[in-house]
Amino acid sequence: MTEDLSGSLTAVGVRLSIVHVTDCFLPRLGGIEVQVAGLAGAQHAAGENVHVITATRLAAAPPGAGYTVHRVAMKLPWDVPVHPFAAGHLDRLYDELRPEVVQVHVGAVAPFAWSAIRRAVLRGLPTVVVVHSMWDPAVQLFYQGLNQLTRWSSAPVVLGAVSTAAADLMRKAAPFLDVMVVPNGITPADWRRWQPAQRTPDEVHLVAIGRLASRKRPMSLLAMLREARERLDPGLRLRVSIAGDGPARPAMERYLRQHGMDGWVTLVGRLDREGIGRMLATADIFVNPTVHEAFGLAALEARTAGVPVIARRDTGVTEFVRDGREGVLCVDDADMTGAIVRLSRNTAERTRIAEHNRRTEPTRCTWPDVLATMRMCRKRAQHAVGIYSVNELNWAETVVPTPND
Repeated sequence: MTEDLSGSLTAVGVRLSIVHVTDCFLPRLGGIEVQVAGLAGAQHAAGENVHVITATRLAAAPPGAGYTVHRVAMKLPWDVPVHPFAAGHLDRLYDELRPEVVQVHVGAVAPFAWSAIRRAVLRGLPTVVVVHSMWDPAVQLFYQGLNQLTRWSSAPVVLGAVSTAAADLMRKAAPFLDVMVVPNGITPADWRRWQPAQRTPDEVHLVAIGRLASRKRPMSLLAMLREARERLDPGLRLRVSIAGDGPARPAMERYLRQHGMDGWVTLVGRLDREGIGRMLATADIFVNPTVHEAFGLAALEARTAGVPVIARRDTGVTEFVRDGREGVLCVDDADMTGAIVRLSRNTAERTRIAEHNRRTEPTRCTWPDVLATMRMCRKRAQHAVGIYSVNELNWAETVVPTPND
């Protein structure tokens, strides 16, 4: 069900449990979009009344999702998810929905979501803010300066991050910041529906999944694959499938042709969940080359499907991958190239990790664990509102206005 800005709500007077706010939502595909949809669905299945407010113009809940999507959106170039008059519309929705808690999901830059935080605090609503990105030094400096002006770190909200790595970077922006770790969640059975495909002894199938954009480092991945192939025995066939789409695809295609890699590296394009599941059933190794990975949902899905994961240390992937247990954690590209070569050569190590991944569930990353953490966040947010008066703190009135206000 979807509620447009122009529509009227029939549930006036009913106190609803949870309202999620996110700049972007389905059918856009990304980590935040997929996770907010999954979290809202899991909360609805657990008996909660759930609503999603978003600035995505064509946003909609999946069929049978059980929660309502409210669009506060305008038709703008490139469908940018912002709204110049968001404050009034958010106020109207908050007043009509009367949420028990507002759960706001943000990346490094999320003007609509930050406006929603401000409006929720002004109304004394219990508010949980979950950060889904890694705050690089520039972002940390921005929030350090903003904190001096607004004291946002003292606001009566509960702050969370999707991984310990992301939380640590937030604390650099505001020392002594209390940040809860709220991992992303999955349903393991969804990724174990497919039986592992029959393996060929002299072939290794390596897969990678993600948006083909510079911050995901797809060109670095191709360079690592090229070097790894040169170091492997010619009798061992390395086959690579890279799923996803994005602005880096033309450059990747040129690189593959230039270096004669298009015969063993395939850009398979964007896949749905069914396609990803079938591909993971044939995979021997999953690689995530991203340095600033706040969580790594695709890596979690691969790990749960039984695929050994190669990823960087100091990223969110460490929430569910331990070095030598669920995969291999690396310090740089050279180390990652070495890990690709090592696992490609060592069938016994790959098999040991794959069997472990298939028979164990990722700790803290299944929906029952995530929902329990979110309930704890809700209680803390309710407690914070009970302690602090918005008039006394005056945070929301002194914060620098966002573009949506």
